[in-house]
Amino acid sequence: MSVTDVAVQESLPQPRARRIVNDFAIQAATVNGSGSQTANMVLLRSIFQMGVPVSGKNMFPSNIAGLPTWYTIRASAKGYISRKKEVDFLVAMNPETAKEDVLTLPAGAAVVYDEPLKLHDLRGDVVFYPVPFDKIVGTITHDAKLRRLVRNMIYDGVLSRLLSIDMGQMEKALRKQMGKKEKAIALNMGALKAGYDYAEADLTKQDPFVVEPMNKTEGLILIEGNAAAAIGCMMAGVTFVGWYPITPSSSLCESLIDYLKKYRKDPETGKATYAVIQAEDEIAALGMVIGAGWMGARAMTSTAGPGISLMAEFTGLGYYAEVPAVIFDVQRVGPSTGLPTRTGQQDVLATAMLSHGDTKHPLLLPASVAECYTMAMDAFDLAERLQTPVFVLSDLDLGMNNWMAKPFEYPTKPHDRGKRLDAETLKRIGEFARYRDVDGDGIPYRTVPGDGMPAYFTRGSGHNELAQYSERADDYANNLDRLARKFETARTLVPKPEVEMAGKGGIGLIAYGTTHWAIVESRDQLKNEAQIETSYLRLRAYPFTPEVAQFIDRCDRVYVIEQNRDAQMLSLLRMECTPAQFAKLRSIRHYIGLPIDGRSVTMELLNQERAEA
Repeated sequence: MSVTDVAVQESLPQPRARRIVNDFAIQAATVNGSGSQTANMVLLRSIFQMGVPVSGKNMFPSNIAGLPTWYTIRASAKGYISRKKEVDFLVAMNPETAKEDVLTLPAGAAVVYDEPLKLHDLRGDVVFYPVPFDKIVGTITHDAKLRRLVRNMIYDGVLSRLLSIDMGQMEKALRKQMGKKEKAIALNMGALKAGYDYAEADLTKQDPFVVEPMNKTEGLILIEGNAAAAIGCMMAGVTFVGWYPITPSSSLCESLIDYLKKYRKDPETGKATYAVIQAEDEIAALGMVIGAGWMGARAMTSTAGPGISLMAEFTGLGYYAEVPAVIFDVQRVGPSTGLPTRTGQQDVLATAMLSHGDTKHPLLLPASVAECYTMAMDAFDLAERLQTPVFVLSDLDLGMNNWMAKPFEYPTKPHDRGKRLDAETLKRIGEFARYRDVDGDGIPYRTVPGDGMPAYFTRGSGHNELAQYSERADDYANNLDRLARKFETARTLVPKPEVEMAGKGGIGLIAYGTTHWAIVESRDQLKNEAQIETSYLRLRAYPFTPEVAQFIDRCDRVYVIEQNRDAQMLSLLRMECTPAQFAKLRSIRHYIGLPIDGRSVTMELLNQERAEA
């Protein structure tokens, strides 16, 4: 070896003595429409099948094929499933973003890249693995279209060799992804093996990252939040769906339609026992749902922020006419039609107070695919019990990404249809008045057309307790006061928060939805790196239950962490706080369109703590 060769060798990143096992993030940077989704899901599922906890985060463009898309897979032996702030292993396939993707990596990262991109000169503190993808794919098929689609599968094979991902698990994952398409399976297996063989023959491993088998995913499934919510809706007995497609909620109703077609047919006639209507817009969709709810159907829709804006008037009608309806809001970055493929929690205030007049609506706040399933069922029961629209606030990260979960339990409790008037109840109360508070909980008895009970004329806010049109001040005030009592009753019915106390005093954290997973990791970082113990309350619903005020009282300072600019949940909390509680509240906000990560929470909390010291 010449002196020049020695100098070049010494300038390259050297293999680390310490191996990093099952604790890193892989990012595949490709272009939309290139077939990368299959490759990424095979990679995710292969690691999952090896028993390693994983999470997958998709960031894709909102318009046409050919634009940049990124998919990040996190493997974590400790079970952390929030987004990792740093990317450890990059697959650079997109010429448009490759340079920037490499420059943003931390020192010590690794890059598999398409050889013509010539990325190896960009950094001296990163390991580079050039791969001639076009040359390799040419040995697999001569069909130009097929070559484009299987090209990405080559990097799965390369990663299988470099990261020690079991090729048997790769094949198993591929077969699950492609079903019974044997020709497609054979073609993709050829690409997988070609990538593996190239890495084995031509690449020398220099990075520290490796996957080793564990047993932490046994018995778990991978599922998207929207699919989980759809199953929950079916189990809840939904019979009417009125919807209008909008990212990122479309797959919820699309999945539900597939489930209904399969499982909701009359066994004798084979006819559907449900109705699904794709409306002309979100306004019409909720109008249909309100009408179906008034008729006694279990009815729902799904939408995102722009649809929520359009649904305001019908939401008000549902609130004042007291008609049950379930609205799934899969939140994204706003406003209007902007950034529909980015995640956020920007609809909290909008949904809580949606519509004209003095309105307040129950919100359910799932943090996991399991809660997407269970809270879907809760929402229908709650809507009928309270006779009002109920919102389930998911987000793009939860709705459109795959998450680990235990298999869902089949529901055993009967549906709660609320205060439906029957002959025995009518005899007890003596007279039916649609909007009369008989029991002191603000919830009147209702009838539906054709049930043999007294009918009434449905109208909005201008009515008395007999459902007669009225503009009398006392009728209006009495109605609003009763609706306020009903909202107080809702506090006793919505899911309670989960609370973990580290003792009296100290720092408290409040979060909700998918922010929860970043909090889990941040609390460990604060404890292990800064010796700071924290208490934690995870909100699961609005209106707030008494546990929330009790938690704030027991802490010295409380940080409310959320994924929006204006601290919307903090605003709702402040509306109900005493002055002493108000003074304890702080805010940590994340609103860049990427899922929140634990490291960002930790850094911001420590910065604020130092500023107060």
